[in-house]
Amino acid sequence: MWLETQRAFRATVTGVDDAIAPQAHSAHGTLAQRVAVYRNTVQQSLIDVLASAFPAVQRIVGVRFFSALARDFVRSHLPDVPQLSVYGVKFPDFIATHKRLSDLQYLADVARLEWARGESYFAADAAPLDLAGLAAIAPERLASVIFTLHPATRLVVSPHAIHRVWMVNQPDVVDVPAIDIGIAERVILTRPHYAVMVRLIAPADAAFVAALNRKLSLGAAAGEALSVDPAFNLQAVLQDHFIHGTFSTVQTE
Repeated sequence: MWLETQRAFRATVTGVDDAIAPQAHSAHGTLAQRVAVYRNTVQQSLIDVLASAFPAVQRIVGVRFFSALARDFVRSHLPDVPQLSVYGVKFPDFIATHKRLSDLQYLADVARLEWARGESYFAADAAPLDLAGLAAIAPERLASVIFTLHPATRLVVSPHAIHRVWMVNQPDVVDVPAIDIGIAERVILTRPHYAVMVRLIAPADAAFVAALNRKLSLGAAAGEALSVDPAFNLQAVLQDHFIHGTFSTVQTE
């Protein structure tokens, strides 16, 4: 009986129907009024969590529309783990299928970028790999080594200018310029120290990182990058990744 009451209360405060009504009474005010207080508190707290995780999305669509959008999401996507930092992982896909956002096809990928930034921030700590980590490997074996991405590294690839959109929708930006949304962008997120770094990278570099994430060897990953851009400079790209803490370990096959 108690479990049924808990389920009814949860359905009531996260939805719109008073499922708890048959099992409850109110000594002060109507039951609907009392339930509304709980419902608004629970739903608003989850809306606030989404607003914190997706500030650029909120700025793009406006606070009122975002609040309504987030409330729709809350009612259909309840938290499934007791950790608010992971609540919202399905929000980008929700945006992608929302009928009222069909004219903003880039918005879901902006949300994915914002979510990746949050994941990077909360990822496990690990010492970034530096060039000294390669010193013990013989030159003739370098092509066969396998890099492990740092736990905080994320790659977001989009057919839209998501990095530019995200950049111009930061709190300190007053005048938002016109943007060619149709320019494909690839964004890598790393956390070499304590702050998350969000960087735009070239198509070949993105192919390189994606290949390494699939546990391909350095030589194979470089081959995939070269197939995207014959001018791919492995040495320069590796140096950049070492500076920004993209990798955490290296091993031979």
